[in-house]
Amino acid sequence: MQPAPLKPSQARFRHAFNRVEAHIEARYCIPVRILDVPDPFTGDLDGAEIHIDYEQSPEDGLAIIAHLFGHTVQWNLSERGRTLGVQQPDPSLSQQRLDELYHYELEAARYSLQLFHEAGLGELDQWLSDYFHCDWGYLQHFYRTGEKPAFMSFWQSGGVRIQPLAIPAFQTKAWRSRFGGVVV
Repeated sequence: MQPAPLKPSQARFRHAFNRVEAHIEARYCIPVRILDVPDPFTGDLDGAEIHIDYEQSPEDGLAIIAHLFGHTVQWNLSERGRTLGVQQPDPSLSQQRLDELYHYELEAARYSLQLFHEAGLGELDQWLSDYFHCDWGYLQHFYRTGEKPAFMSFWQSGGVRIQPLAIPAFQTKAWRSRFGGVVV
């Protein structure tokens, strides 16, 4: 068994964030705004812009910008994506709905991974995969209980790697803020 890879440094995350931000703005013409996102949220999207809270660490900022980009693609391709993006907690959530939410989150993560590859950041595949698994563990718990435990309590290094998914052509449109949804 191989030891889990070491996490990149905060300086590496900052560099990667800057590359991803520049790529999103240049290639996809989506403005990324670093601003005060009201608590308890760490980021937001509306389909045409991505907002990142200025208090995020470089690691969290990178995960959030990539994740919200993936959801921005989905929101601009499908009304269903916009509906799933604002799922509220519900202890009676069916397994079918949880499966649908899992595939929604996985698709967004796969678009995020493709974005990383386009920006020349393929060495972060394992980290982004681990972040996806952590995020899904957190969201699954939240959807079922409404509780928001420490996000990183779901972290496990060296999980199954996700695969990039080609980003289809899409046209941005401001649909609505995700404020009512879950943004980790």
